Amino acid sequence: MFTLLTLGLLAQATLTLALTNSNSTPPNYFYPNSTGLRLQHGLETLLIQPFGYDGFRVRAWPFRPPSGNEISFLYDPPLEGYTTVPSGNTYTTATTGTTSQALRNGNLILRTTGWGGEPGGYRLSFSRINPNGSETLLTNEYAPLKSLNPRSYQYPGPGAEFSAEFSFSATPDEQIYGTGTQQDHMVNKKGQVIDLINFNTHIPTPVVVSSKGYAFIWNMPGEGRMEFGPLRTRFTAKTTTLVDYVVVAAPEEGDYDTLQQRISALTGRAPTPPDWALGYIQSKLRYENQTEVELLARAFHEREIPVAMIVIDYQSWAAQGNWALDPRLWPDPAAMSAVVRNLTGAEMMASLWPSVADNSDNYAALQANGLLSATRDGPGTTDSWNGSYIRNYDSTNPAARVFLWEMLRENYYENGIKNFWIDQADGGALGEAYENNGQSTYIESVPFALPNVLYAAGTQLGVGKLYPWAHQQAIEEGVRNVTGTEEGSACEYVSLSRSGFIGSQRFCSVIWSGDTTSVWETLGVQVASGLSAAATGWGWWTVDAGGFQADPTVWWSGNIDTAEFRQLYVRWLQWTTFLPFMRTHGSRACYVQSAYTCANEPWSYGEENTPIIVGYIHLRYRLGRYLKAVFNQFHLTGRSIMRPLYMDFGKTDPKIAGLTAANSNFTTQQYLFGPRLLVSPVTLPNVTEWPVYLPLTGGNDTKPWTYWWTNVTYAGGQVVKVPAPVEHIPVFHLGSREALLSGDVF
Repeated sequence: MFTLLTLGLLAQATLTLALTNSNSTPPNYFYPNSTGLRLQHGLETLLIQPFGYDGFRVRAWPFRPPSGNEISFLYDPPLEGYTTVPSGNTYTTATTGTTSQALRNGNLILRTTGWGGEPGGYRLSFSRINPNGSETLLTNEYAPLKSLNPRSYQYPGPGAEFSAEFSFSATPDEQIYGTGTQQDHMVNKKGQVIDLINFNTHIPTPVVVSSKGYAFIWNMPGEGRMEFGPLRTRFTAKTTTLVDYVVVAAPEEGDYDTLQQRISALTGRAPTPPDWALGYIQSKLRYENQTEVELLARAFHEREIPVAMIVIDYQSWAAQGNWALDPRLWPDPAAMSAVVRNLTGAEMMASLWPSVADNSDNYAALQANGLLSATRDGPGTTDSWNGSYIRNYDSTNPAARVFLWEMLRENYYENGIKNFWIDQADGGALGEAYENNGQSTYIESVPFALPNVLYAAGTQLGVGKLYPWAHQQAIEEGVRNVTGTEEGSACEYVSLSRSGFIGSQRFCSVIWSGDTTSVWETLGVQVASGLSAAATGWGWWTVDAGGFQADPTVWWSGNIDTAEFRQLYVRWLQWTTFLPFMRTHGSRACYVQSAYTCANEPWSYGEENTPIIVGYIHLRYRLGRYLKAVFNQFHLTGRSIMRPLYMDFGKTDPKIAGLTAANSNFTTQQYLFGPRLLVSPVTLPNVTEWPVYLPLTGGNDTKPWTYWWTNVTYAGGQVVKVPAPVEHIPVFHLGSREALLSGDVF
C-alpha cells in the first residue's frame, strides 16, 4: 500500500526552506517534501509549489508560459512559513502525468490522480493529515466519470489571453464564508453565484473560507465569477494569461483563527491604526465651505462631544481631477485644519474621485503622459458626470499613482488634511452600475455592466479587480513616503475606500459598505456584510450610520425631522459603536434646513435622542483599550475583529452549524466583537425587547453571559429576550467588565 513514508519525506530535510517567522512555527511542523511539481500534459502545464504553512500554490497555463510579470496579490515569499529560495518556478519533480504524485506541506497533502479514478496523475486533490495519521479530503478537482474537464480554457479572441474555468468538488453540507461583501443578508454563501466585478456596495473578492477547515484564494485580477453549488465550486476568469490559486488548511476543522493567520501571512497583515482613528468620525453629504467646517468644530467643542475626524465630501473641488479644494469656498485649508485641531483635537479627511474632466487643471498633463484610462475602442471616455464626459486616472500605472499623490500632498497634506477618502474607486467607470451618472435625464441605465477600460496593466476584463486595490496603494505609498514609514508599521493616518480586493488589509485603509439606503432592511443586511468582510480578511471595515441615501419608496427615509428615521438612525449609530470604526455619513432630508445641506450631527435628531447618541460616542472612547487590544491581535496574527458565531462557538455549540447553514438571523445579525462582546443590533422598528441567541461557550461557568445594561447573567445554549428600549443595543460580555475595559482580554 502507498504510504507517506515511501516518499522519503525525512530524507528531503536538506531542501532550502525559508521560515520567515520561526516564532510562529506550528508544533511538530512537517517540512515540505518537495520544492514543487511541474506537471505538463499535452498543451497544458501546471506548477504546484508548497506555499506558506500548510498550503500549496497552483499556477496553470495552456501553450505559452507566463511572462513572470503577472499581477499577484500574494506575498512571495509569504510572511510566515515555507517558500522556495529563490521563489519563482522552482520544482523538484517534473512529470507528464503518467504516474501519481504526492506533495506534503505541514498538515496538507496534495495528490495527483487520473480522471474519474482511472490511473494517471492529472487531477489534483487536497487532504488534511490528521494527528492520528489519517487523511480527510478537503476538496479535489471536480471530475466525475464522463464529466467535463475541471480545468477548461478557451480563446475568445486573437492574442495569448484566454478564459478559464476551474471546478472543485463540494458537499451539500459544506458552508462557504468570505467572498468579500455583497448586500445579500448571508454569512454562508453556499448556493450563491457571485460576479467578480466591483460596483457601489458590491466588493466581491475570491478569498473563500470553508467549514471543512481550508481556505481558497483565487489570485486573479480580472473579472469572472464564483459559483458555490451543492457538489461543485467553480471559479472563472473572463480573460487572463495565467491561472493562479492557493489552497491552505487549518490543523483541524473549526480552527478559523489559524486559517485567518494563514490567509493573512499570504495576503497581508494589517498595520495598527492610529489611536485617534478609533474614536468617532463625523461626516455628511456635504460640508460646503470652510466656514461651515469651522463652525462645526466649534459646536463639538462647546458641546464637549469628542470627535476623531471631520470629513469633507465630494464636489469640494472646482473641477474633477484638480485634486484640490476650490479656493473660492476653502480659501485657507491650513488655517481651517488648525482651527479644527485646536478646538477638538480632530484630524481632517477629504474626498477624492479618480475622475478627470477635460477642464481640470491636470487633464492636459495626465493625457500627454498616458496616465488616464481609456476604452478599448472609441474616444476613450469612461463615464460622465453632470453632463460632462470624464476619464479616470489609471491607478494601475505607477507614474499615475505618483502624480495623484503629488497633487494630494501639495493641496491637502501640506495644509493639514492628511487623511483621504477614496470614493468612486470601483474601477471601469465611477462604479454606479445601474445608471449613466447624469449624462442625460433620459438615459438612466445602459445595457453594459462596465466599459471594457484599457489600463497600463491590461483591460477591465483582464485586470479590473486591480484598480481599487492600486488606488488604495497610491495613498499608502504616498503617505508612507512622506512619513518615512514602512508598509506594515503603525499607521499615522488612514484612508477610506469604497472598494478593495485580496489583501486590502495590508494598507492603512478602511473599507466601507458603500452608498446604502436608509431603511431598516438595509441595516440588517449590513451586519452580514461586515461578517463576510471579516472572513475575507478585512478587519478595517465600517458603514454609513443611518444609511447613505433615502429609499424613494419610503416617505420618511433619510429625513432627520421624522420620528421614524430618527429611530432608525439611533439604532444604526449605536451599532457602529461596536464596529472596527465608528462613522456617520449620509445624504439627509429635513423640514428645517440651517445649512446648504441638511444636518447629520449628533444633536440633529431631536432633544430626546441627543443624549443617547452622545452617550454611545462616549462609550466608544471608554472601549479604547479594548479596541487597541483587538486591533493589535489582528495586526499580529490576522485574528478577526468582527467574529461570526461559527468562529468561536462552532465546536462548543452544536446548534451553531445549523443556524449558520440556514443564514438564521441569530448568525447573520449578531456576532462577537473581539473576544468578549456579543453584539445583536436591533434591526426592526418600535422594539422594546429583543431575542438573542447565547452560544454555549464550553467553559465551566454555568452563566457566562452578562447583559451589559442590567448585569443579569445568563446560561449559554438558549434564546433569551432582553429589554431593548431605543437607548439600549443588546450587548453581552464574557468575563468581567473591568478586564474588558482595561484591554486585558487575551
